[in-house]
Amino acid sequence: MTNIPETGRTPRVQTRLVVIQILVLSLLGTLGGRLWYLQIREGAHYQKEASGNHVQQVVQPAVRGSILDARGVPLADNETRLVVSASRTDLLKQKDDGKAVLTKLAAVLGMDPDEVMQKVRLCDAKTPQPCWNGSPYQPIPVTDEATPRQALQIRERAEDFPGITAEPEAVRRYTGPGKSNSAQVLGYLSPVTDDEIQKAKDTDSPYLRSDMVGRSGLERQYDRELRGKAGVTRYEVDNLGRVIGKSKSDAAESGSSLVTSIDSRVQRIAEYELDKAMKAARAQWDKITESNYKADSGAVVVMEAKTGRVVAMASAPTYDPNVWVGGISAKDYKALTGKDSDYPLLNRAIQGQSAPGSTFKVVSTAAAVEAGYDFNGNYPCTSSYSVGGQVFKNFEGESFGPISLGRALEVSCDTVFYYLSDNEWKKDGGINPKKGQPKDYFYKTAHQFGLGKETGIDLPNEVTGRVPDRQWKQRYWEANKDAWCKTGKKDGSYVEKIAYENCLEGNRMREGDSINYSIGQGDTLLTPVQEAVIYGAISNGGTMYTPTIGKAIVSPDGKHVTEIKPKSHGKLPITKATRDMMDQALAGVATRGTAAWKFAGWPQDKIPLHAKTGTAEVYGKQTTSWLATYTKDYTVIMTIAQAGTGSGASGEAVRNIYSAMYGVQADGSIDNKKALLGTPQKSLPQIRPDGSIAAPKIPADPAKDQEEIAKQAAEQAGQGGIAPNDQQDGTTANDQQGGAAPNDQQPPATTASPPTGNSNTRRRQRRRGSRRMTA
Repeated sequence: MTNIPETGRTPRVQTRLVVIQILVLSLLGTLGGRLWYLQIREGAHYQKEASGNHVQQVVQPAVRGSILDARGVPLADNETRLVVSASRTDLLKQKDDGKAVLTKLAAVLGMDPDEVMQKVRLCDAKTPQPCWNGSPYQPIPVTDEATPRQALQIRERAEDFPGITAEPEAVRRYTGPGKSNSAQVLGYLSPVTDDEIQKAKDTDSPYLRSDMVGRSGLERQYDRELRGKAGVTRYEVDNLGRVIGKSKSDAAESGSSLVTSIDSRVQRIAEYELDKAMKAARAQWDKITESNYKADSGAVVVMEAKTGRVVAMASAPTYDPNVWVGGISAKDYKALTGKDSDYPLLNRAIQGQSAPGSTFKVVSTAAAVEAGYDFNGNYPCTSSYSVGGQVFKNFEGESFGPISLGRALEVSCDTVFYYLSDNEWKKDGGINPKKGQPKDYFYKTAHQFGLGKETGIDLPNEVTGRVPDRQWKQRYWEANKDAWCKTGKKDGSYVEKIAYENCLEGNRMREGDSINYSIGQGDTLLTPVQEAVIYGAISNGGTMYTPTIGKAIVSPDGKHVTEIKPKSHGKLPITKATRDMMDQALAGVATRGTAAWKFAGWPQDKIPLHAKTGTAEVYGKQTTSWLATYTKDYTVIMTIAQAGTGSGASGEAVRNIYSAMYGVQADGSIDNKKALLGTPQKSLPQIRPDGSIAAPKIPADPAKDQEEIAKQAAEQAGQGGIAPNDQQDGTTANDQQGGAAPNDQQPPATTASPPTGNSNTRRRQRRRGSRRMTA
């Protein structure tokens, strides 16, 4: 007998067979489930993906919309150029990753091989510019300046240049009409990145890999409107890549055009006058530093007072925005971003913040009136103001005796504002404020003037400036206390002493802080565009307008025009009576105050001009020039860093800007035919039936034209026995520095042009840090 079953299988074998059967059934079940998932549940999705493998897309870039000035003159448009591009995908298929191809390409284009290779490498954290920051699958432009002969060489020898194309393409062009620049206002373009494509893919304005996007200025602010929509043609191909049909086609949609409020003629004048003023300042001697002024940066804002529309905005140093077109070179990139570049990419009109000096006194005047002080009261304008052993001097120790707030604005008397701010600081309890909320009139008024926050201008990356109130001091102290306590020394250098003081009580509002603040010094920071809003509001009766550059969006066919209306964001915290008295005082600044020597001969009876000068001190640097002005139509703000006094460095330039706009001649007469913009441009440019926008002819160089007119007038005046800079009333520039009594009537001056340079009377002879104190 045997124990082996009739089947011939032992129990162990049967167990193994059962296990195998279970495994097989499990695998079949898993495969079936996966098959159901792929075929049934996700079938439509994978069918779509599979069909995509047989479809190739050809992208037709959209024509980017133009940026136009207020009269329709193109500031940025497009032109057709021969563009040579390289495909990284094809180059990487070469054994040497395409180095030989790029070297041959460089020889044809007359470029350095290293420069070509740098342009096609991908950007990352370790790779400096130039490099490609767009999609690695998009053809990379090597140059947009290829000649027809070079393009023909590349195309005829295609086998020698795999991955290289030479095609005519529409590329951006910054036209610079009338030699204007507008670089910081316009901005520039660069390729879209993969991250941007991913972020925008589910929005109503997705990117394609071929898109160029705005990186700064108006190009960035209005990128969506300007960009348009690229066309995509889809072709069906077989497994060998041969086209077998056309599946779908979406036509490209051109971008809309942006009409701005910029007048390219005034823009050129503003840029030219700023540059000329900076060069003139560099020729002036600074007695304090015993060297010439550096005048290393500056800005001008010309704005319509009644709308907030920006007519001109200049920033120096500047650059040619066309350097970005077709990819920037290493040399150009270093010139724009290197340590010795003075950072021309910054728009100092909205990003340059500094102490405003005496131009801030309109805010302090409004605060004093709000605190209960009579505008026409008498306040001591002494030669100095002493607190706790620290002496704060007035201009050159000048003393005007008891004067009104209006007269204090005219002659820019510091000690009046020292007294008022110090008095309010004491009323609030001094360094240990009374229980409850201190009134802090001088700081609250600044916030009511819109300071300490962005103006809302339609440009990216505007900075806020700073109102150094108690809340700011507390936050700043908490952030910097450790560093101050580590570096501060009680008996060290000036900087070390300040650090020591800040370590102990940097979060407290000290007496010296309030005194410095009242005249726009200390930790106070403003931007030129913020001052333009303030002085524009004083001009128009008290309404603060949000500055705007965009004026209208015009569709490609011209049938749809979306106007960008002016917007106000509040009123100045002053009564009409206070505004009117302040207005009269600021007119006095231009006729008998600190700016009179630069505006002698101005037709004040026909075009009333108002001004406020400012000379801001910055520790370790030369003084910053500020000049804030306005008429009933415009406000013009100019500032130049390390250039000296407000009127001395900026006065002549600001006057020339007004003269060009209003057609004011050297003898004070007005020639309306020569006025560039006697009244603000209200209408939009003419749109033709085909959608194009009519543009008037612009002079080759409006600034040179104005200079030639002034020169001819000066020569005629000289032939008549009057030298251009002679003072008709027998006074000198120094005599005009605030020497007239409040009610003295100044005889009408008829000087052809103001004297150049910095007047000594507008300069404080002080040692470094004399306005800092403890108490």
